[in-house]
Amino acid sequence: MAFVHSGMGWHDGEALMQERLHVPYQENPTSPFLTPHAARLLPRVPLLALATLDDAGWPWTTLLGGEAGFVRPLGQSIMGIKTPVDSVHDPVIDILLGGKHESETKEHEENFRIVSALGIDLATRSRVKLAGKLVAGALGETLTQAGLKATEAQIVVKVEQSLGNCPKYLNKKEIIPTVPEPTLVSTKLPLPAEAINLLARADVFFLSSSNGDTYMGTNYRGGPPGFCRVIKNDSTGTVLVYPEYSGNRLYQTLGNLQTTPKAGIVIPDFDSGDVLYMTGTTEILVGKEASALMPRSNLAVKVQVQDARFVHSGLAFRGTSGEPSPYNPPVRYLATERAAVDAQNVNDHTVYAKFIKKELLAPTIARFRFSVSDPEAARRWKPGQYVALAFEDELGAGYSHMRDDDPSSLNDDLVRSFTVSSSKRGGLPEDEVEITIRNVGKVTAFLFRQNVRAGLEVPLKGFSGTFAIHQQEDETVPFVAGGMGITPLLAQLPDLDLGRIRLIWALNLSDIGFAIDTFERCPQLASSTTLHLSGTAAGGQEELETTLRLEQHGAQVRRRRLAASDILSIKDLPGLSTTWYICAGSKLHRALLSWLSGRKIVHESFDY
Repeated sequence: MAFVHSGMGWHDGEALMQERLHVPYQENPTSPFLTPHAARLLPRVPLLALATLDDAGWPWTTLLGGEAGFVRPLGQSIMGIKTPVDSVHDPVIDILLGGKHESETKEHEENFRIVSALGIDLATRSRVKLAGKLVAGALGETLTQAGLKATEAQIVVKVEQSLGNCPKYLNKKEIIPTVPEPTLVSTKLPLPAEAINLLARADVFFLSSSNGDTYMGTNYRGGPPGFCRVIKNDSTGTVLVYPEYSGNRLYQTLGNLQTTPKAGIVIPDFDSGDVLYMTGTTEILVGKEASALMPRSNLAVKVQVQDARFVHSGLAFRGTSGEPSPYNPPVRYLATERAAVDAQNVNDHTVYAKFIKKELLAPTIARFRFSVSDPEAARRWKPGQYVALAFEDELGAGYSHMRDDDPSSLNDDLVRSFTVSSSKRGGLPEDEVEITIRNVGKVTAFLFRQNVRAGLEVPLKGFSGTFAIHQQEDETVPFVAGGMGITPLLAQLPDLDLGRIRLIWALNLSDIGFAIDTFERCPQLASSTTLHLSGTAAGGQEELETTLRLEQHGAQVRRRRLAASDILSIKDLPGLSTTWYICAGSKLHRALLSWLSGRKIVHESFDY
């Protein structure tokens, strides 16, 4: 995803976690206001996790909503929430609004509570983090569309931080609104059996943390059902642990837990509307500490539950499960559950991708072909999707989860996604797919070193993504690609009218072999392409001959970087669609969003 530089720094806990995990320095992408992206997304999300601190400084989290439109921007960096709630047992509603009805709306600018939120649409895997302060709020009554009475919360928040997040580990769900009918089951520890059963089935929870009492953060943790494990739940205490999977390496949640080791967790039951609220102390486990407790993990968080509430039918929604995230690794069981791990390895059916062919297209670009052991089990892919492959067994065994002498392996589950570049009608057998990738990291370097005769097979986690190009009658579709950003288009070429495609492709001169291969495989595309070549190569006669070769294919070749004028000069042309498809790195992505203001943008990101 693209970020606008905000000038915000890292607090001590975040900086310490990044140093502890040997993360190269990067700027904090958080914006100190409600960004336009966040403002556009909020009215479309059906769920909002909301958190605050109680009077003793313990964080609590709840999950509100049911249908899109209940949360929306009200003005510059102001967010409004209006939704049915459980006003009796919901700890966050109790802290923020307990006893405050419409006639007693509380508004103030001083001493108001810090809050954080996560707007999320699980159906589209979209989410945005928010943090700020409560401005006003009240409870009232409303009538639902079914004519039922419900308690309604109205909350106004001043947003002081916002940040979009990637779709990793978000398991798809369709959300349906309903009316809460809460019944308190338990406020005691140990947790009741029903709550433990919910933990065993849960594939998502929402966690909130704080940096002292200055500000908070709320985010999503997802995985396969049961990814959060129960270490103990008896008269001596309730302790949970969950693995931290590979993410954006900002470590904002863990940074908060470093300075203030307390977390508020809410676990929803999407089937019944039951909900488990917990707050407790935390311990971050790194390297050998994590793997000793939870084998095959190199980063985990242990939670000592201090207080909890389990409520029947306390949520204002239900959810139907859809596609699980292809990034989900298998459940990482506790070391004390090793027998369960062995049983899983024997009984689980794993789909494999076998490496069968490699073609070098440029010094750092190659096309790899894989055969899939069971295409039906892997779910048939669609053009424009990516494939998630797991390299843990090849690169993780022996050091990624157990050794501290390779810090770059920490928090890396070695699951990688690659856009499928072969087409459905490209002549390959049904059980074969191709990816076209650049050698840029540990996993790609490993692939580039492979020999076909070695017979490499890796687990295939699944296919996902929805970057499909749609052509309307009598319209030319513009597609802007930066470097490898052309790969989603390659898989869809046989399904498109190439005479009605306008491809603008920015490419480094050292990668020119990739362009030649593309036009040789699909000559009709060249006449619809303007190729911008930048950077340096051999030069002289060789460069001239290569450029002429591209032009002979029919492409327009410009020996310079893509500029604003190249986009502005064509975006208003008659017959050109107002919907632009773009797939580029973050710098070009940001520029294109600026140049294409007023146009609908469909984009693919490199930042999964």
